[in-house]
Amino acid sequence: MSEQSSWSINDACQLYRINNWGHDYFEVTQDGHVGVYLNSPKGKKLCSLYEMVEGLDSRGINMPVLLRFPDLIQGQIKELNENFRKAIKEYEYNGVYRGVYPIKVNQQEQVVEQVVNYGVKYHHGLEAGSKAELLIALAYIKDPESYIVCNGYKDAEFIDLALWGCKLGLPVFLVAERPGEIETIIRRSRALNISPNIGIRAKLSSTVEGKWAESAGDHSIFGLTSSQMVEALDTLKNENMLQHLKLLHYHLGSQIPKIRSVRKAVDEATRYYISLVQEGAPMGILDIGGGLGVDYDGSKAANDNSRNYSLMEYCADVIEVVKKNLDDAQIDHPNIITESGRAISAYSSVLLFNILDTNSLTEKGMPSELPDGMSQHLEYLFGVHKDLNENNLQESYHDAIYYRDEIRNLFQVGKISLRERALGDEIFWATLKIINQHLGGLERIPDELQNIEKNLSEIYYANFSVFQSLPDAWAIDQLFPVMPIHRLEEKPSSHAILADITCDCDGKVSNFIDDYRVKPYLPLHNLDKKPYIVGVFLVGAYQETLGDLHNLFGDTNVVGVTLANDGEIEYKEELAGDSVEDVLSYVEYDIKFLKESFRQLAESGVRQKLITGPERRHILEVFDSGLRGYTYFEEN
Repeated sequence: MSEQSSWSINDACQLYRINNWGHDYFEVTQDGHVGVYLNSPKGKKLCSLYEMVEGLDSRGINMPVLLRFPDLIQGQIKELNENFRKAIKEYEYNGVYRGVYPIKVNQQEQVVEQVVNYGVKYHHGLEAGSKAELLIALAYIKDPESYIVCNGYKDAEFIDLALWGCKLGLPVFLVAERPGEIETIIRRSRALNISPNIGIRAKLSSTVEGKWAESAGDHSIFGLTSSQMVEALDTLKNENMLQHLKLLHYHLGSQIPKIRSVRKAVDEATRYYISLVQEGAPMGILDIGGGLGVDYDGSKAANDNSRNYSLMEYCADVIEVVKKNLDDAQIDHPNIITESGRAISAYSSVLLFNILDTNSLTEKGMPSELPDGMSQHLEYLFGVHKDLNENNLQESYHDAIYYRDEIRNLFQVGKISLRERALGDEIFWATLKIINQHLGGLERIPDELQNIEKNLSEIYYANFSVFQSLPDAWAIDQLFPVMPIHRLEEKPSSHAILADITCDCDGKVSNFIDDYRVKPYLPLHNLDKKPYIVGVFLVGAYQETLGDLHNLFGDTNVVGVTLANDGEIEYKEELAGDSVEDVLSYVEYDIKFLKESFRQLAESGVRQKLITGPERRHILEVFDSGLRGYTYFEEN
């Protein structure tokens, strides 16, 4: 049986670990496509992403494209709320759970609207950390039981907006994050004669591990220390405003990997909460902030890209700790708020792009014989290749490195030709390729041979910008699940890294998920069949918000995908990606000036008889078409 014929869909699932990170949303179909489960009147239906791409292509929507799935946002809101509901019932907890979605995680209108529309069933609210986000929250929240939590720095206008929201019957909470905000809240509430809902953010001593460790602890930039909290209490008492202090808030970080950190922080926060009640504040709400992790790599481990706890364990531990501590203090159970944003929106977006070309160090292979008259070092290197076997791998590697370097040095001083230098490189890489093939049979791979696999990786040129669509992959080494969305019934034959189309050496993805480690390459198929589409999953949190205009690549096309009542794919809320004209205007170029300046250049060309009048007209049409075009690579 051939290696290819023994390959199965199950092998593809294991290779790309889709069953581990897919969270029952993504699965490989029997046709070898990645599918997503969407809701239909007859229940969930597995829908092929590749067939969606074909449908978009027939409608003239080009790659790259970001697909948004509202059903997955609904699924995450439901799962979060239902698990808290179960925990509350199990522990006989007397408060309720109220989630708020931090708008900063993904401010796109489609996403916020989906959160609000589905969240109303659970009174799921919004968190605003800026004036702009507060305006969004006030416009979208209509449910008088859905909280609006106001974090971040607040000027008088921000506070006034929040107070008017209170006046309109919405539960808007102003959380004091720094010394001095309490005085401003008191002053503006009296000026408007509106009773405020006040919260205090505590700077806990509890910390977390991972990329967001500095969000908590003594040196975190937000929150009040214990002494500052006492000062705030005294101010509220002196101003006869303590009755308006109703909420305690803290925030550990964006992705908490260990459940122990969650428990420790909740335990500490309840001590602050109890103390505030004992000081005479009515309280009633404990906001434990964000941090609910997403299992990006499917390992269910306590690392930066995963979490070592289930959602039910998270909810149960929060409720258990709060109940025990408040029961011991004989204080009523507060309502619990979480500001889970990443866990709500990460799954809902998938970035799809086509592979344009490849570049391989070993693509030419080995000559059967050396041409006459070659350098002696080339003959030595050729001999290393011919004598290579499984018993001399390390020795052959040392010899190949030595002769490769000697050949390059001879070229550097003009002793051998370019063709000899090129032939030496081909023999060297072909030798390393064979050494790598033998490594699988070794009980222990020598340290110096362990990077051969990485060094042999091919470059796959992908039609997207890391800086625009996956900024966290570049900035903080965030891992995202990456895999081809079709041809999964075929065994991939290449090890690849992904290079984007920016002219920047950092514009690449070279770390990929694997079993409990980071893999330096991604298994992909060859490009004998086009198009070849790769997907990056779980990109619904932060990536659109943080993207920049590196090389002036703008937003990609965006399409919302649902199922119509007849169970067929429906493309909704299509948003065209940025044109060249759009991104130039973002960086303050005057489009009219660009057109006129180029027109003058073309007219000068006619006068100098460099081009003809008809050519001038065509050139100006090409320039204008370029301004209107997509910033990404467009197939002819």
